[in-house]
Amino acid sequence: MSDLLRRLRGRGWRMTSQRRVVAEVLDGDHVHLTADEVHARATERLPEISRATVYNALGELVALGEVAEVTTDGRAKRYDPNAHHPHQHLVCSGCGLIRDVHPTGSPLAGLPPEERFGFTLSGVEVTYRGLCPACAQGGGGGPAGARE
Repeated sequence: MSDLLRRLRGRGWRMTSQRRVVAEVLDGDHVHLTADEVHARATERLPEISRATVYNALGELVALGEVAEVTTDGRAKRYDPNAHHPHQHLVCSGCGLIRDVHPTGSPLAGLPPEERFGFTLSGVEVTYRGLCPACAQGGGGGPAGARE
């Protein structure tokens, strides 16, 4: 059973076949799919699943804090099932591929006290940008939500 499914069962989330398929599609590392990509993959497993059902399930997962919404390009929201594992994102400026990265040290420590303007810091979001190996070689990369 996947980590996401295990967490959802532990929370008592009613596991319909449609919700299970959405959770299964989101399972894994480096998963950052759009709602349309989740729907496309879900229909491969459960052809009758509707787009509205996928959107509703994603909204519930975000509201539960089990999936994070990620916006890296100012356009489509992507859904990241690693909401319980602190990480940052590395985004390819060419193809849009997103990878989870885990820098050492606290990113909160990078902001000196005089630059905090009295704020009590509770979190930080950092996005690293560059070219993936395929784009750097001119061959184009994989789809933006690709898994490995």
